Amino acid sequence: MFIVALSYIAPLEEIDAQLAQHVLWLKQCYADGLFLASGRKEPRTGGIILARGDRHALQQRLAQDPFALAGLARYDITEFHPSMTAPGLEVLAVPAEEPAP
Repeated sequence: MFIVALSYIAPLEEIDAQLAQHVLWLKQCYADGLFLASGRKEPRTGGIILARGDRHALQQRLAQDPFALAGLARYDITEFHPSMTAPGLEVLAVPAEEPAP
């Protein structure tokens, strides 16, 4: 599982001009099963995406984000293996056969 931290490197006016296309891209990533959650940072300096799957596939998909294509955001990827979750989020935990750090 991955936490992707987007940091805007352009003015919000440029971000807002690409926002509709970015949202369409997000929806496709959800439909493909890659993304689990996403949202804006507060203050509005970027966003956070919770993703699953293969790192290489994730990096390729992030490169297709309209924000990336326009040079508006930087993406920092952190991989982690959730070993505990709140009730209702058990689906996120690492399966028992995988060692958790």
